[in-house]
Amino acid sequence: MPHFSRVRVNIILFNPDEFPTPAPNRASLTLPRADPRAAHIIDVLRRKPGDTFDAGLVDGPRGKATLAAISPDDASLALTFLWGAPPPPLPPLTLIIGLPRPQTARKILNEATALGVSEMHFIATERGEPSYAQSTLWTTGEYRRHLIAGAAQAFCTRLPRITFSNTLTATIAALATGQPGAHRIALDNYESPAPLGGHLKHISRAPIILALGSERGWTSTERDQLRAAHFAFAHLGPRVLRTETAATAAITLSLAHLGLV
Repeated sequence: MPHFSRVRVNIILFNPDEFPTPAPNRASLTLPRADPRAAHIIDVLRRKPGDTFDAGLVDGPRGKATLAAISPDDASLALTFLWGAPPPPLPPLTLIIGLPRPQTARKILNEATALGVSEMHFIATERGEPSYAQSTLWTTGEYRRHLIAGAAQAFCTRLPRITFSNTLTATIAALATGQPGAHRIALDNYESPAPLGGHLKHISRAPIILALGSERGWTSTERDQLRAAHFAFAHLGPRVLRTETAATAAITLSLAHLGLV
């Protein structure tokens, strides 16, 4: 589970497999005091026995949790849960992103999840640094912690689907099968005839797939692949943006077009 800082989050998330049986409308859990969520409940939310807080099951319902008791030795918290309805499905927006340096990927994972995307595919690109795929962010499953932090910030339980280290070819092929009717847009500073905002005006329905190159941009071969896969090219204006800034801007424009922000 995520390492919570002293910044207050809007919902505390729990995995379904933390409960001994499939969680019904009511459930209970003993949470070790050493768990970062326990520290957040006590030290940041300042809950005392009998107090409630917002909780959710990952990819499941939201609800209210009650701090029923703190063990005499302060080693654990006894929590009870009353679950409500799950949040709505994630917006029909998918990102393809040239695998960036790990610190950039962490920001994108968190912010894109908070804003609301259904899928993120981090791909190996011709100009990308191959060693980025060997980061502990990916090899240890750390990336999931950033998804959960983004969802907790957004008061949501749903996490986007993530893949990493696939090729552009494989990712395009998989999305062609999984999202055959999606509108496809590749962001590019060099060969784009129109801004993203103007291009979105001509899209009347979802879903949307946005492709962002690596920090060094697309190669001519990759542009040819994207065009062959029916990606239109668009830009975000004359300024050169960091990858995480471009991703945030593109997501926000797309969600606004879909009437979700």
